[in-house]
Amino acid sequence: MPMLLNPYLSFRDTAEEAMTFYRSVFGGELSLSRFSEYGASDDPAEQDKVMHAMLTTDAGMVLMASDTPDSMALTVGDNVAVSVSGDDEALMRGWWETLTAGGTVTMPLEEAPWGGLFGMCTDRFGTHWMFSVGGADS
Repeated sequence: MPMLLNPYLSFRDTAEEAMTFYRSVFGGELSLSRFSEYGASDDPAEQDKVMHAMLTTDAGMVLMASDTPDSMALTVGDNVAVSVSGDDEALMRGWWETLTAGGTVTMPLEEAPWGGLFGMCTDRFGTHWMFSVGGADS
């Protein structure tokens, strides 16, 4: 599978509304996964939040998004990350190590509930990154 590089948007309780709007603008197919599907939160109020949304357009564009849990900070304007997905673990680990050098690991690159590996970091320039190696999303 080729490597993918996509924007990933974060919202506070409006991911489904926003992604439905973007689908009305760009067309395509929208898939949604809820926090409850992966046991991602113990808070009953968060079970219906969007853990992962992906809009794939007929033009080949892919836009991804999620709701941010209440326990995590969210600042509008700072709510976009670059998502890197693929199956070449050695290559992606090398990229991960290089991006995290001098940066901040916000979620270690480790086994994800949906399979494969997942991690999040901010590089030394302030760019937010999400890595998905293997598993359902790659």
